[in-house]
Amino acid sequence: MAQQHAQLSPETILMEFKKNGVTHVVTLPDSETNWLYLLMDAESTLDIVPVSREGQAMPTAAGLTVGGKKPVVLIQNTGMMESGDAIRGWGLGLNIPVVLVVGYRGWTRHGGNRPSDVATFTEPFLFTLGIKYFIVENNDDSPRISLAFEEADRTNRPVAVLIADEYHGFNR
Repeated sequence: MAQQHAQLSPETILMEFKKNGVTHVVTLPDSETNWLYLLMDAESTLDIVPVSREGQAMPTAAGLTVGGKKPVVLIQNTGMMESGDAIRGWGLGLNIPVVLVVGYRGWTRHGGNRPSDVATFTEPFLFTLGIKYFIVENNDDSPRISLAFEEADRTNRPVAVLIADEYHGFNR
């Protein structure tokens, strides 16, 4: 049986959100984050703000931030790339200190991705926009989520957390 730290649990993600004062989770719900979604929905200190497409997530988070709230954006890497112009204009252009928690679909620790696989483009996409990121694979890496919040607050810029676990255990 695998050790507990070998996976990233949805409870750990929720704990990091609460520890960092997150008030809203802006997300396009998907099947990979079902268990996390259910935990967040049951959490009285969080409001879930669903969007119909990822490009709406950053403007929504920007509005919440301007209104004094502390949102986090929860999307997959494909949706993050679809949101490129919104991230540029709303996040970077307005200096919004928001953490993007991004499912790093297709990522493997040992490489071997096909040249057209979305994982191949994820980090170069963030680099191109000048967005700092932290890779989180398991519970032992979870303090990096707090580092991302600290970086976003310090720089007044979006910061990404790449969830490289494919949300292992997020569907129970």
